[in-house]
Amino acid sequence: MYAVQKLTMPKLALIAAAVAGLAAGGWYLWGGEDETTYRTAEVQRGRIEVNVLAAGAIEAKQLVSVGARVSGQVERLAVTLGQDVTAGDVIAQIDAQEQENELLKAKAALAQIEAQITAKASGLRKAETALARQRQLSASELVSKEALENAAAEVEVIKADLAALAAQRASAEVSVAQSQLALERATVTAPISGTVVAIVVEQGQTLSAAQNAPTLVKIANLDTMIVKAEISEADVVRVKAGQAASFSILGEPETRFDAVVRDVEPAPAELAEGDSISPDKAVYYNGLLEVANPDRKLRIGMTAQVSIVLEAADDALSVPVAAVTEGPDGPTVQVLRGEIPETRAVTTGLNDKVQVQILQGLSEGDHVVIGEMRGTAEPSEGRRVGRPVGM
Repeated sequence: MYAVQKLTMPKLALIAAAVAGLAAGGWYLWGGEDETTYRTAEVQRGRIEVNVLAAGAIEAKQLVSVGARVSGQVERLAVTLGQDVTAGDVIAQIDAQEQENELLKAKAALAQIEAQITAKASGLRKAETALARQRQLSASELVSKEALENAAAEVEVIKADLAALAAQRASAEVSVAQSQLALERATVTAPISGTVVAIVVEQGQTLSAAQNAPTLVKIANLDTMIVKAEISEADVVRVKAGQAASFSILGEPETRFDAVVRDVEPAPAELAEGDSISPDKAVYYNGLLEVANPDRKLRIGMTAQVSIVLEAADDALSVPVAAVTEGPDGPTVQVLRGEIPETRAVTTGLNDKVQVQILQGLSEGDHVVIGEMRGTAEPSEGRRVGRPVGM
């Protein structure tokens, strides 16, 4: 006899779950697939650069502070802000009454000395004539020896007085020249051609040039600008004069301005602020980039994002950095052939940390694998290849 066991509801649920699991396992073993999606990039030709990036500030190639070298009131300010001037143009006129008076005094003193010299020269001629007469009489023993000596001494005294007056005249001439120069300096002129970028004083202001020359205006040559880029000590060893560079400004970040490295300062910028360099601070060196500014778009003080080209290659084959794997035998890439990746050895060149130059091993148009994803969800880009799981 056979016993019949009654199946309860919990047991029926367990049996159903077991059947479903067996069905799923069969699908997994005999036909289920887990999809692999390869993200690829095409090998393309183009320019690749290895750059040093730095932040900088724009300065004028030539900036001159025009100061007053004489004291007095600014009677006339002859320029306005932004005005273009030529070397020699009048910038300001300072009250020159004091300088004119000093010049008159110096000329009067010189004239007085000239008159004294004229009088002494006349006296010398008279004394020399008397000495000659005394010598003739002395030869005939008609005058005493003492009289002859006195006449000779008189000539020497007058000559000494003339020498002293000549020295005084030289000093007076210097005084006249100095007074004339001071008078000329009351008219302040532009030392260079350029643009007035700052006006420091007001018309009617009184200036004192006793200790230093107070600045009136600042003139800059804006046709050529200098970008002073702060280059880190890790990069400065690779930066040299003559290298090509480019930069952008905050106002037009999409516009690229071409420049050239003119020089790299030998000492860090921090040294200009003191006699020592703090070991706790990052060290930066100023790289000076020279750029033409014909349309005056670049202005003093603008911030620049600088890129200095260390190496470059045009029409170069390149792939993303993620596509290259460094192995024991050298760099390799995965090239997708149909639906199967193929490992291929390559020879690399320049690396800008985004793209890698390929010198050998790939052709233009090849597709290299830069990543893969497993699962049934298809990413937005890439190639999906079905692969049986467990095979």
